[in-house]
Amino acid sequence: MHKLLDACLDRMAGYRDLPWQPPGQMDIGLGKASERQPEGTVFDVMAQTIMPTATGNTHPAFWGWVHGGGIPASIGAELVAATMNSNCGGRDHGAAHVEAEVIRWLCATAGMARDAFGVMTTGTSQATILALMAARVRRFGEGVRETGIRDLPPVAVYASDGAHACIAQALEVMGHGRAALRGIATDARGAMQLEALQDAIDKDRAEGVEPLAIVGTAGSVGVGAFDDLTGVADLAGSEGIWLHIDAAFGFWTRLADNPWHALSDGIRRADSIALDAHKWPGVQYDCGACLIADRDLHRATFASRPAYLESAAEGLAGGDTWFTDYGLELSRGFRALKLWAAIQTCGTRALGAAITDNCRQAALMGEMVEGSPVLKLAHPVISNVCCFAVEKGDVSRIAADLQLAGQAVFSTITLNGTPCLRAAIVNHRTTEDDLRRAIAAVEATQH
Repeated sequence: MHKLLDACLDRMAGYRDLPWQPPGQMDIGLGKASERQPEGTVFDVMAQTIMPTATGNTHPAFWGWVHGGGIPASIGAELVAATMNSNCGGRDHGAAHVEAEVIRWLCATAGMARDAFGVMTTGTSQATILALMAARVRRFGEGVRETGIRDLPPVAVYASDGAHACIAQALEVMGHGRAALRGIATDARGAMQLEALQDAIDKDRAEGVEPLAIVGTAGSVGVGAFDDLTGVADLAGSEGIWLHIDAAFGFWTRLADNPWHALSDGIRRADSIALDAHKWPGVQYDCGACLIADRDLHRATFASRPAYLESAAEGLAGGDTWFTDYGLELSRGFRALKLWAAIQTCGTRALGAAITDNCRQAALMGEMVEGSPVLKLAHPVISNVCCFAVEKGDVSRIAADLQLAGQAVFSTITLNGTPCLRAAIVNHRTTEDDLRRAIAAVEATQH
């Protein structure tokens, strides 16, 4: 075990020399599953066969998707969580108390009222389902938990046309269908147009469709855009519509310097927020959260205690908060510990500085692109995402070649009909030199 831990820490320390590599054919020995293998042999397979085939997101030039880079403190937290082996669905034990404290810290960071609460989740996709289910209970009452959607009018959820696919998936899971999502046009900076939002709401109401929620985006998946959250909150308030904010990575601009801090102004007014800690803070997967302003409503949406889950005044079945009452999971791991460890070992100043640096790096990459004779900036750099087109060649081929060479990981995206390379920088290990080498590598494909 000590040898395996050393291998893990060595890999974390050697991140710069460990870009993504194709996994190829892997023999992990399950053909011999009927026979017990020595523990040392199993650990060697983990260290020598499985671990080298990681996604590569610890590498400082990994920017293809919004994948956090991982931090050593979270390795320790995962080790402790696995050793404790606590079920965080309920009962009175330390892991539940840590989760409650972390949730309160997240709510305070968002600026939500003191009675706001939430629950740790696998990520924003799960958190979005929880948030929209709470919105439905507020709009139609707790009876919807019993009768389902059969007696409900058609509903609509409004989000920018650059919003994450998890919103449509949530509506599908909830039984309303993907057609219930209204994609609202965005402006040149990728922010939802409030006039178009108002028009869509008015049209739906005139046709007997019930607005269920407005989703404000704090950091769009494609270009890193932010909606005018204050303006969206004003409109949602005047219309009496639930405001959910998809802040998967944009939540963390609350720790950044201006002008990036100001991008998420207005988030405190949300009825619900979905966020990921496995993105910008670098916490290991998986670690997300759903925050809801009305704790009583949150619990009323999910609490369902059969006899075998009765609580008690004292003993292990005690405890003020059972997190199974705030979500869909009864069996839950100790996700909060790794976020707590990140906050404690880094401090919010250092986390904020890293987030600010990433935004500055994206802006610098944009300047490099604009100064290149063979590259073209495809969208204004708003936060941490830079998208650009090349003069010639297939961007998918270019991206794959750079990945296979271990030079840089870009993803691809099509903007206004133009295929582009996309860098989403959430890596605290990235340096200016990494940016310059990557842009030079892209330019070299144009000669």
